[in-house]
Amino acid sequence: MAKPRVSDALKIQSWAVRRGCFDDALLRIRIKRAVPGTDPVVKSGATRDGRITLALPCKAGTYYAVATDYRGHTAKSKAVKLTCTPGSGIPTPAPTKPGTPPTSKPSTPPPANGSGTVGTAEENEVVRLVNAERAKGGCKPLKHDAQLHAAAYGHSADMAAKNYFDHTSKDGRSFMDRIRAAGFTGGNAWAENIAMGQRTPAEVMKSWMNSSGHRANIMNCRYTLIGVGAAKNSKGQIYWTQDFAAR
Repeated sequence: MAKPRVSDALKIQSWAVRRGCFDDALLRIRIKRAVPGTDPVVKSGATRDGRITLALPCKAGTYYAVATDYRGHTAKSKAVKLTCTPGSGIPTPAPTKPGTPPTSKPSTPPPANGSGTVGTAEENEVVRLVNAERAKGGCKPLKHDAQLHAAAYGHSADMAAKNYFDHTSKDGRSFMDRIRAAGFTGGNAWAENIAMGQRTPAEVMKSWMNSSGHRANIMNCRYTLIGVGAAKNSKGQIYWTQDFAAR
């Protein structure tokens, strides 16, 4: 079960998943707000397919999630203080999720191009456009980091291959799980932007800059590193991922 966090769309999100079970069975999750007295349930839901994600409009406060399976077994996340900014609730260090690691691995990122830089020409054009926008706001340019690139490309390739669009992988990993799995250590702030269907770096940057949450990540002067990954699905649609970090 994931601790509540704030998504790029400024929604409080949490999810729960049953592991090691093969038959349909009820799984219920409730998001609670910690207040004096009895903590109110601000969102609840249930499923029989083994996984459920809840989202609700953000209101600053302290939240936690409680999951209950069909046998009455419960699990409770740690409480986390959320502000209504993208990525709020992502802890330092990255959260560790219990359970068996996935047997499948994300696609291997393409090799660096001949110029010695990280990523493909399209991915590096996104980095260039990001830094051009940051310069307008007085922010220093971001360096294209090899490990963040691996995490970003792996997520884009995974979404393209498995036909989904979400910050949470099909196996339940968060973007912080993917960043740590790529070997990125240290750091004190992180964020992720995703997009799907834009045909060029210019198109995807225009889309991100027209979204307040995505723009806030791009224009956050605190970040010093970026990883950009782009991957096509079988229909030729491009999935884009940006991972940001401060280190």
